[in-house]
Amino acid sequence: MNLSRFPEHLPPTGRKRRLRLLPILLALLGLTLGGLWMLGEKSAPTLESRATGGPKEKAPDFILKDLEGQQFRLSDHREKRPVLIIFSTTWCTFCESEIPHFKSLHAKYGQQGLEIVNIDIRESQTKVASFAAQHQLPYQILLDEDATVSRIYEILGVPSLVLVGKDGIIVCRQCQNVEALVEEALKE
Repeated sequence: MNLSRFPEHLPPTGRKRRLRLLPILLALLGLTLGGLWMLGEKSAPTLESRATGGPKEKAPDFILKDLEGQQFRLSDHREKRPVLIIFSTTWCTFCESEIPHFKSLHAKYGQQGLEIVNIDIRESQTKVASFAAQHQLPYQILLDEDATVSRIYEILGVPSLVLVGKDGIIVCRQCQNVEALVEEALKE
């Protein structure tokens, strides 16, 4: 049977095809714009926005245990020193490749007052302790075994950096030039 005589059986062409795609394209555009808007709403203030009086985000306080079972409370460091928080895991190869950089930050700024803590997410104390010993990590290692703190800080991937100023305000997330920001935070 030749269907060419019955145009309703032919695939849409030209204008009809474009009109059928229009609702799909509009829905995708809406989802994209909505996603961008949501990302913009959740982004942390930058040093520039803090300097110009932009929005300030107070770092959520937390208490975690370190590898020796001692408690670390972020608010204990308020008004004393800035804190660089590194969120990581032992299985993350990029986290591991960043260790020399984190060690150099500790060596350079630790004596000047920067507190560096590594929050390991969803891993056992034994596994993390072995990893820390193997890599001779000089900064404090905290255990976020149930990922509570990483959820509060909205950590989506590792490694993630959060620099908290002496005033308890987040200076940056995923800091692009962490050394310059650390130096600025130490001056405050």
